[in-house]
Amino acid sequence: MRQFLDFEKSVAELETKIDELRHMGSQEKDSGTSGINIDDEVARLSDKADKQLRATYAKLTPLQKVQVARHAQRPKALDYVRLLTTDFTPLAGDRAFGDDKAMIGGLARFRGEPVVVVGTERGHDTETRLLHNFGMARPEGYRKAQRLVEMAGRFGLPILSFIDTAGAWPGIDAEARGQAEAIARSIDICLKAPVPLIATVIGEGGSGGAIAIGAGDRVLMLENSIYSVISPEAAASILWRDPKLAPAAAEALKLTAQDLLGLGLIDRIIPEPVGGAQRLPDDAVHAVGNVIAEELLELQKLTGPALVQKRREKFLAMTRGPLN
Repeated sequence: MRQFLDFEKSVAELETKIDELRHMGSQEKDSGTSGINIDDEVARLSDKADKQLRATYAKLTPLQKVQVARHAQRPKALDYVRLLTTDFTPLAGDRAFGDDKAMIGGLARFRGEPVVVVGTERGHDTETRLLHNFGMARPEGYRKAQRLVEMAGRFGLPILSFIDTAGAWPGIDAEARGQAEAIARSIDICLKAPVPLIATVIGEGGSGGAIAIGAGDRVLMLENSIYSVISPEAAASILWRDPKLAPAAAEALKLTAQDLLGLGLIDRIIPEPVGGAQRLPDDAVHAVGNVIAEELLELQKLTGPALVQKRREKFLAMTRGPLN
């Protein structure tokens, strides 16, 4: 069953009416009776709902985009792995402490080419969210990512990372095991990888938990995804002691894909189906795959040292960019 966000109320009402009419039409066909021309009414309401949906998504506020980015029915990292790759072989553990299921990764083939895949997995329902800790990795998760990135560099395999996390796990256990060092080390290893690294923000890109696997040659974002150092709710609570001011914080944070492209902090925006990736998840995933394939083709023309040099220059340039 489709889940609607609060600002989609008008669309939800129309689509509920359409479902009721279709059910009524099905019952009439089964009973052999005929009443009003249900097909015509369904077509009229469907057209109205489509127009309403387009109008709604054409003027989303930053906080509404946050809601879309967090939508439970958006495709998650494992969905991208399932639909975009073949022969996926998951690899587990950091060879030091244990396995962190918030960070997924392994070997796969992307359109026939061997690659290493890394991503933060949030889960779709209560069971999988608990299993993957809502996509919030602990140090062992980032050290697993480091191991996979280093392995990719050793064997000359491109790296595809999929980012969808509210941030790194903030618990005492994570701090005790060196969370900050693990994130910093992950960024450093990504910057030094002598192979193409394409990072895609598919939902929420939160804080160091996201950038730990986001220091790529190309940083892509889905149209309704977000990327920020802090959530709007947390920023409002810290700055104004009032989480109700999250809309103002979301505006100030410049966390949308459109804002970040304008600031030069990402490289490309990938359009989503009307109404967000959650409406047509397979279409959204394949659109991402097409863009990754284009970018990978260009990056593979460069040597390892050239990739590392350009990647470092790219991120250093951000410190001298329009933000200053």
